[in-house]
Amino acid sequence: MPRHPLRWLLFVLCVLAVQSATAAAPVTLLRVDGAIGPASADYLLRGLEHARDEGAQLIVLELDTPGGLDGSMRSIIKAILASPIPVATYVTPSGARAASAGTYMLYASHVAAMAPGTNLGAATPVQIGGGMPGEPAEQPKGEKNDDAQAPGDAMSRKQVNDAAAYIRGLAQLRERNAEWAEQAVREAVSLSASEALELKVIDYLARDVADLLRQLDGKTLATIDGEVGLNTANAQLIEHAPDWRVRLLAVITNPSVALILMMIGIYGLILEFSSPGMGGGGVLGGICLILALYALQLLPVNYAGVALILLGIAFMVAEGFLPSFGVLGIGGVAAFVAGAVILIDTEVPGFGILLSLIVPLGIASALLVFAIVSMALKARRQRLVGGDSELIGSLALITAVPTNDPQRGWVHLQGENWQVHSTAPLQIGQQVRVLARQGLQLEVTAQPSTNREELNHGL
Repeated sequence: MPRHPLRWLLFVLCVLAVQSATAAAPVTLLRVDGAIGPASADYLLRGLEHARDEGAQLIVLELDTPGGLDGSMRSIIKAILASPIPVATYVTPSGARAASAGTYMLYASHVAAMAPGTNLGAATPVQIGGGMPGEPAEQPKGEKNDDAQAPGDAMSRKQVNDAAAYIRGLAQLRERNAEWAEQAVREAVSLSASEALELKVIDYLARDVADLLRQLDGKTLATIDGEVGLNTANAQLIEHAPDWRVRLLAVITNPSVALILMMIGIYGLILEFSSPGMGGGGVLGGICLILALYALQLLPVNYAGVALILLGIAFMVAEGFLPSFGVLGIGGVAAFVAGAVILIDTEVPGFGILLSLIVPLGIASALLVFAIVSMALKARRQRLVGGDSELIGSLALITAVPTNDPQRGWVHLQGENWQVHSTAPLQIGQQVRVLARQGLQLEVTAQPSTNREELNHGL
């Protein structure tokens, strides 16, 4: 036994404390697979917050994207540039790509890495909607554009110059190849992973995340809060998969789903207004319409498309009330289809609405609206089952006659006893028909009983 056990105990505790203090901080792993949109932006922004809460030393973003919306891309890049934790964007697995918006994100990251068999580039902006597609707009090669002052051409030049300046600034910030970055915007060029490493577009070529962490071990990266030293060789890897909120946002911000939600919402409200009191149509329609409006305000929407869709629905509803012989209905379907085609104002892959969905949805819309309106009109034409209109014309039997006034009596009709008056004397058991109602008294006329079923119905 040691002569001073208390000293040994303190020594062991000190060693454990030092080991605990020098233990590697965790590494946060995020994954984006698909077009960059509101859902992926929300996922990445909250992933950066989780990394800060966990005390992570590094954030690894696995990326495979054909491009995305400009607004979502810029939100992500702003968060990466302002992150006190370095972000390593890693294009993986083999066969993946970081096209268009993905190229900007790769340039903005503190570390740019790719797996063998991947590619990046094609970062030319589209001419509408502010999106970032995977393919450039076509333009003549080797010829000078004589129509340089055309409004559309001027807008295209503005977008290309703005995008080129943006990615060039990111390249200069991270000390990467700015010349190639500008070519990716102006000429839509692409690079393989090995070529990107050779041209200093990326920093590392790694087989997998473990290989990337081994290469980054001991490196020092500059962040907005200063330099950060990495100890990633044996760091714990904490993966954050998209939760239910991100998955729900990804579903409702799909333009096709948003269009369907909008139609369900409008149909539900039409059904509720046609048959007040049901409740189901109004509740379902209200929920779906609010979800659709929320999704549309996150997407690059052409408001002319929204107006055409609403106008088409109005025409289809009017067809059920006005004798237009199908003109309003056909015009409504045409307006709906045209509005759905131009609804989403971008050519970004993954954010279009297929024509194979639009046409059947337009036809189904017309049929459904016609059915709802026809049911409403049929219900309005039905005879009332209560009140004076039901009393008039009913048959009944006299149940009592006062001896002093034979022109008055009592009948049992619709579950109630009514006092009746006739111009001729009445007798008990006599069949009478109701002519009118005067307050609580019915005017009747004597009538021979010739239809027993009708009489029983009156009783």
